[in-house]
Formats: sequence, structure tokens, C-alpha cells
Amino acid sequence: MPANQLIELFLDTVWVEEGLSNNTLSAYRSDLTIFNHWLAGRSILEVDNALLSEFMANRYKVGVSTRTSARILSSLRRFYGYCLRENLLVHDPTSIIVSPHIGRPLPTSLSEEHVERLLSAPEITHPLGYRDKTMLEMLYATGMRVSELVNLKFEQISFRQGVVRIVGKGNKERLIPVGEEAMSWLEGYVNQARKSLLGTRQSDYLFVTNRSDSMTRQTFWHIIKRYAKKAGISQTLSPHTLRHAFATHLLNHGADLRVVQLLLGHADLSTTQIYTHIATQRLQELHAKYHPRG
Repeated sequence: MPANQLIELFLDTVWVEEGLSNNTLSAYRSDLTIFNHWLAGRSILEVDNALLSEFMANRYKVGVSTRTSARILSSLRRFYGYCLRENLLVHDPTSIIVSPHIGRPLPTSLSEEHVERLLSAPEITHPLGYRDKTMLEMLYATGMRVSELVNLKFEQISFRQGVVRIVGKGNKERLIPVGEEAMSWLEGYVNQARKSLLGTRQSDYLFVTNRSDSMTRQTFWHIIKRYAKKAGISQTLSPHTLRHAFATHLLNHGADLRVVQLLLGHADLSTTQIYTHIATQRLQELHAKYHPRG
């Protein structure tokens, strides 16, 4: 079987079995295609440890970052693990390859004061500003991903119970309480601004543009940056800044780590634990500032 067909068969299999996102599948396809091209006609099923080590060294020489190199090796491990399971080879060439060590960067978060300034930035007298205000309130109240927010549909909201049903990575569902403040803004948006934006048109999406379309993740990212500038927030932000603030502020106020894990939709608790470093850092700063012997 040609390598490109084998790669596509692998991608189809992991998509069916694990429901991986399109971004993950695209990364796998890109990494495996680059590797197959580098092999220059050599069989992808006849690779040994030495050849794979040579490939990884080549990635370093051409300036690939440590994080990208680690992702490429992870893609190769998944692919060759699949090939072993399907009895297409008897030896895993990735078995003795050591993954590049990458430090886990602390996520960009905001102080509670900065969050308040950001949430107050939209001009709520205009339907678009009211929509933006509601979206920011929802992000901070629920900790959902921006991609999850812009794809929200009416059927995912329970106004009576005050919860939102999120379909996250791997098609895993989780229920998140919205909170009175955000729910109040959401109800106002649905009853006022959304009707104004839609006019006589219809949409299944909760948050719509003035053309009645759903919003893209990139568009809302530009909206966040615009309001951050208006609020005088100079620090570097990311699309998940309010998600990070949601987790950090919960922990700062005593929330249990496993509760935060469930709300964020993390499969592994270790992914959530990075926020404890931010919370601890903040506690140390407060101690140093206010304790008489700090």
C-alpha cells in the first residue's frame, strides 16, 4: 500500500475511534506527509531507529522548534502504534527515541481588576456591543473555549436551570453553570440585541453577526484585542485569556482543582494543575505585599 494511502487510512481510523478534531487530524497529516517526503522513496514501513533519529536531527537543523519537534514525534508514535496493531510491522522505530523536553509555559491570565475593565469596555447601547458584552461575560463565567462559544446553539442553553451544555474536544459533553450575572446578560441579549441583529432572519446559532451568520473564532479574537486596547490593558493576550482567568480566579477563591478540571473539560488533571502555579504565585505576591514580615 502506498504511504499516502496508509496515512489516510490511519487518519480515518483514529477519527472514527477517538473523534479527534480537524486541527489534530490536520497536524497528523502534515507531520506524516513531511516525514514521508523526507524519506525520498524509502518505505515508511521499513524505517528503523537510526533513520528516525536522523530525521529528528534534520528537523533541528532546519530550525524546527522544540515544541514542534515533540509534536512531530508524537504523530509518528501514534502512526507506528497503529501500524503495529494492524500487524504491518514488528518493530516500533519510535520506541527508543527520546521526546524533546519542553517547558510548559504559564497561560496568559488577567487580574480580576483587568477582567472587570475588559467586561466594561463594550458599548451596550448598540446591539453589536451588547452581543460582545454578553460573549465576554459568558467566556469569563463558564471558562469555555472561544471555538465553543462562537459555535453555541440555542439548544445548548437551559435558561431555566442556568447551565450550558458544551460539546468539547473529542465530542465530549460537559455541563457548566452560567451564573446569575452572565445569565442576566444572556437573557437580555436574546430578547433585545439578537432580535435586532437578525431582523426577520433565522439562525440556530446563539451569537450572530449583523449579517445573521455565526461568528468565526478569529473574528472574536480581534474583538477581544480591540476591547483590551480600549480598556487600557497592555499585556499580551491570547484567545483563551478569559478561560485562563476563569480557572485562575476560581482557584484563588478556594475552588477544588478537580471541579475546575471538570468545568474546563480537561481529560487529565495534570493539564489543569498548571493553574495552581499561577494561583500560588498570586498568593505569594499578596503575602509579600500585606504580611508584616512578607
